[in-house]
Formats: sequence, C-alpha cells, structure tokens
Amino acid sequence: MKRAAIASVLALLAAACATPRTVSAPPGPVTIGVIAINDFHGNLEPPKLSVIMPIEGGGTAAVPAGGAAWLASAIGSLRAKYENHVTVSAGDLVGASPLVSAIFADEPTIGVMNSIGLDFDAVGNHEFDSGTAELLRKQNGGCDPFTKWQPCQLEKPFKGATFRFLAANVKRRDGSGTLFPGSAIRTFGTGPRKVTVGFIGMTLKGTSSLVTAKGIEDVMFTDEAETANALVPALKAQGADAVVLLIHEGGVQSGSGFPGGCEGFSGAIRAIAEKLDPAIDVIVSGHTHRAYVCDGAQLGLARPLLLTSAGMGGTLVTEITLEVDPAADRVISARATNWPVQSVAYTGAKGSVPINSGFDRFEPNREIAEYVARYVKAAEPTATARVGTLSGPAAQAGSGMGGPLGNLVADAQLAATKADGAQIAFTNPFGLRADLVPEADGSVNFGAVFAVQPFSNMLVTLDLTGAQIKAALEQGFMTPRREQVLAASQGFSWTFDRSRPIGDRVVMMALNGTLIDPAAHYRVTVNTFLAGGGDGFTVFTQGRQAAGIKVGDLEALEAWIKAVPVRGIPQEERAIAVTLPR
Repeated sequence: MKRAAIASVLALLAAACATPRTVSAPPGPVTIGVIAINDFHGNLEPPKLSVIMPIEGGGTAAVPAGGAAWLASAIGSLRAKYENHVTVSAGDLVGASPLVSAIFADEPTIGVMNSIGLDFDAVGNHEFDSGTAELLRKQNGGCDPFTKWQPCQLEKPFKGATFRFLAANVKRRDGSGTLFPGSAIRTFGTGPRKVTVGFIGMTLKGTSSLVTAKGIEDVMFTDEAETANALVPALKAQGADAVVLLIHEGGVQSGSGFPGGCEGFSGAIRAIAEKLDPAIDVIVSGHTHRAYVCDGAQLGLARPLLLTSAGMGGTLVTEITLEVDPAADRVISARATNWPVQSVAYTGAKGSVPINSGFDRFEPNREIAEYVARYVKAAEPTATARVGTLSGPAAQAGSGMGGPLGNLVADAQLAATKADGAQIAFTNPFGLRADLVPEADGSVNFGAVFAVQPFSNMLVTLDLTGAQIKAALEQGFMTPRREQVLAASQGFSWTFDRSRPIGDRVVMMALNGTLIDPAAHYRVTVNTFLAGGGDGFTVFTQGRQAAGIKVGDLEALEAWIKAVPVRGIPQEERAIAVTLPR
C-alpha cells in the first residue's frame, strides 16, 4: 500500500476514535429590572397624597404615599431583586414643585435624583417651565440665574444632574440638532450572556402649548411616533436586544383606575403606541398623573407591548421585569407592577389618612432624609410665614372642575386687577396644584399658598367680546378626556351641556345676573399662561391687553387672604352642568 493511502486510512481511524465534540447549550434568558417613576414634580417631602389600592376580598384602601427619602428606599428594595437594573423617569421631575424645591430653583430635586441613582429622564413639559437655558443648567450645572429664584443658595457651585436628560423630539430651531441626546444604550452582562437595552426619551409634541412661549423660542417639538421610529434602526445597529421608550405623554383608565389596571384605557399615548415600530418593547409614560399597566392586547395591538405609568409625586414606583434572550436578540417576556410608596400618615382636605398595615411601609433613606431636611430648614422662614385665616379648607372638585379652590383663586385675581377695570377673572383648574388646607386654628402659611400656584405666573387683563369668552369656555371641552372647566370669579355664572356637540356646549353666560352680550366688550383677567394660549385656550391670545402687568397670581391670592380677618371659602357653583331637551 502506498504511503499516502496508509496515511489516509490512519487519519480516518483516528477521527473515528476521537472524542465527540461537545456542543454548548445556548445561554438562557437574562433578567433586567427597569425601575420607573414619572411626574415627581419636586415632591421632596411627603405630599399628603394617597394611592387607592384594591384589597383582598374586595373593596379599596387608601395608602398614604410619597416623599423622596421613602421613594429612595422603595427603589433600593426593588433594585436589590435584580443583578441587572436601570432606573428611569418619564419626565416632569421638576416644575410645579412645592416651595422647598422651587425656591432653590429645583436644585435639591436634582440632588435627590443624583443620590437615588437615576440613570435617564425623558424631559417633560414642566422641565421647560423656566426655559431651555435653565434646563441646560440643570443638566450641566452652574450658577447663572435664569429664573426668579436665586440659584446656588446652598450648593456652590451647583454641579448639575449626574443622570442624562433625553429629548429626542426637542429640536433646535437653528438646525444644530436636539437639545439633549435622544437615545442611550445600556449593556448588561458579558460574553454569550451579554444583552443591550436601548432607551429613547422625549416629551409630548404639545409641550409648546403648555409652557410660556418665551422660554422655548429656540426649540420646536416634533411628532412622537415618527421621532421614536426613526431612532430604532440606529439602536438596533448598536446591538439593542430590547428598546424602551420613555415618553412624557399618557392616558387614563375608566372605572376604578387601580394602579395595576388598564380598564377602558384611552388617551394620546394609545394613538402613539399604535404607530410605533414593533421593535419597541416597553413604553414608560407620564403626564396625565394616572397610574396603569397595559399590555398590547389591552391596547388593541396584535403584538406584544408593555405600557406603564406610576401616577405622580413619587407615590408609586413601577417595577418592570424584562426577560431577554441573548441568542435570539429579543425580549421574550415583559411584566410590570406599580408599588405604593407608603410613607407617613397625614390629614388633608378630605380628612385623615392613616398608615395601612396591609401594605409595605418603607423606612426613609437616612442620607436623603438629611439632605432634604437641610433644604426644609433653609426654606422654613419663608414657608411658615403666616398669610392669614380661612374659614375652612379650599379644595378642587376634581375631573377638571375648579370647585371652591378655583372660586377662591378667581376672586383673588379679579380683586387684584379691578383697578384696571377687570370685570371677570378665569383660572385653569389644571394650574391649581394642591388643595389649600388651613391649620386647626384656620391659619394658612405661605408654603401652603405657594403649593396652590407654584408657577410664578403674572396676571393679564384683556379686552374680549362676549363671543370670544364663549369660544374660550368651549375650548375647555375640546379634549373630552382632559376637559377643563374654567373657574370664574364671583358674579359670573355659566351653564354647559355635555350632550351637545363639542364647540356648542356653552348654553348660558351671565355677569351679575345680566346675560353676556356676544357683541359687547368685557375686561377679563387671566394668568400669563392662559393669555399665551396655554392648555389649548388659544382664544385668549386674541384679546387686546388692556393694562400693564403688575401683579402675580401668587401675590394676588396672598393679598386676598390677608385682606380680611377670616377669608370665607366660596362654595357656590358658578359653572353648572345641565342637560337640556333637544
């Protein structure tokens, strides 16, 4: 036999006798915990809010919740469950904040979120309350003054956020790109068990109608779904196995509205979800201050999708669990739970809310509690200054109605501008951020008054025709799920009929018992936000300014309470819903 043939036979025999190669099993799924909040609004202290939770056996329970130190502990306890985790926010961390954060230009809220270990915040409309320059300062640090509040009062210099703002649809008008990055990548694990999650962050397209126009002249807000979809290919090219959209837009449930439900869900975020690239696996949403957990089927989608919101004020935190298959480069399951951040009992406008033993109570994080206490002490002289006495609590009526609080604020604004000929004042219920609850002796301090209107708006007196007044009131019904019935000053009354077509629901308006003449001119006071067309009340932009801007909404309310020994709370209904025969 030739040598070559012998060598071939030996090689075949050696191969036959060799130990078979071991084929390694594909890696199992990787678990990632996404811990999410939204609409914190600078609530460093417990905000005297409760979460309504279902209880075993039926019924509901009110759970007192919120406060930065307790939120930190809740987030920490959820993180401890995961080897891989990331903490995110869907906007409005700051803005419309209580006094202890607001008078320090919201620097302590940024400091708290730095300590908590927030990774990404999708900017919301309230992040723009003080304009783009101030928002950039919050990211980058510094002591340049861009608001009425002095920066760097306790921290010199203010170092800015260690987490990243994301703003994919906030484009600079000069064409130089976005105000902040639109997306980010986070990688977990190594080797065959390495997975990558892409994050897209943005605010709602309608932000321009929700903040003062002057502060956002250098940016524009683009379509949410189109912007998100355009970023997906780049994230996939960077290896994203999962894509999470953080967006400051949301929806509402009908019925019970429990934090873990999705009953009768509707709202702007639903329409956005329908247009999104199927590669987007999770939406963390906000803006509506409602809590929910929805899946794709509940949204009427023929694909998997998880949609969440944690209400507002740090009262809830969302735990999202993603199972990612690193071999298939995709999410194989996603689930979420909204947990109440039970903190301390409180007494509010509707009575006492005690600790509920049926739910976990978190101990406050010591480091953050001490940090907040430092700011509370510094704010104390301002916050505790006595303003006056009320005859009782002034609360909103809910569901977009101003109630006794709206009446009180409108009366204050009319009184502050009567010297300019004002006859009527309107205020927007969504701009009233807290009930006004006096102490046991009826006294109210500046901190409580500030919490009602924390925006630093000024008052504007406009000349409007009766027809324009009607048109403005009609605009409150243009979005049924977010209807807003303007609160009016004493002497003005009106009725509306929800059964009539949108645009024709106001059926009667009267001033001091005399019907409003559509052709006549009236002097109407509103805040600068409404005067600029905020909340969709664009008719007010048609009014001619009748007098100089002299006083702020907060100062007007403070002066109104001070003006008499005991200020009564107006209880009458000035906006009355009726159903008329057709």
